[in-house]
Amino acid sequence: MLIDKGFPLDIRRPALGDPLPATLEHHAGAVIFGGPMSANDPLDFVKAEIDWISVPLRENKPFFGICLGAQMLVRNLGGEVRPHETGMTEIGWYPIQPTSAGRELIHWPEQVYHFHMEGFDLPRSADLLAEGALYPNQAFRYGQNAYGIQFHAELTRAMMQRWVVHGAHRFELPNAQVGRQHLEGRLLYDAPLKTWLSGFLDLVFLPDQERLA
Repeated sequence: MLIDKGFPLDIRRPALGDPLPATLEHHAGAVIFGGPMSANDPLDFVKAEIDWISVPLRENKPFFGICLGAQMLVRNLGGEVRPHETGMTEIGWYPIQPTSAGRELIHWPEQVYHFHMEGFDLPRSADLLAEGALYPNQAFRYGQNAYGIQFHAELTRAMMQRWVVHGAHRFELPNAQVGRQHLEGRLLYDAPLKTWLSGFLDLVFLPDQERLA
C-alpha cells in the first residue's frame, strides 16, 4: 500500500542484525510492525528498537507503530505494557470506538483484527483516538506525527491463514476466537479495514496539500 502511494521501502530487520538508521533525514517516516515477542522481553533487538524510536520523535518524523510497534512506542515514552488483569486476550475480530479526537481525524471501522495478549498505558500528553471495552487504549497519537494502534489492519489473506495455522494453540486462551471466526470475520470486515488503513497512511505520511489533492 505504501509502494502504491509512491514510497520506496527501506526494510530493516533488527532481530536478524540489521542496523537502524541514525537519522531519518532521507526517509519519509518509519513503521514498526507487530511480532510474537513482548515489548517487555529482555532481548537486545527489542531494547534497541524501543530506544531507536527516539530518532523519529526527536526529528519530528512520521512514526506508525502497529501492535508491538505501538507497545514499543509506549515503552519509549515511559508507559507500561502489561497483560489484562484477568488474563483476557484479544485474538480475532473485536469492535472499537473512536474518541472525539479520533473522529476529527478519520472515519474508523467498527471491527478490527487483533492478535495480542498485552495492552498498554496511554502515554502522558498523548491523545486517545480509539478505545475498546477490554483493552481501553486501541489507538493514540503522540505529538503531531507519532501514532500507535493495538490492532492489525495490515494483514493480508495469506498472513491471516499463516497466523491461524501457526497461532492455533493460542485460540484456547481466554476470550480468543477460534480459527473459523478469524477467516469468516475477514470476509465481513476486511474491506472497510483496508479502506481505513489507506486513509490512515495518508494521514500519517502525506503532507496536507498532497492528501487533499
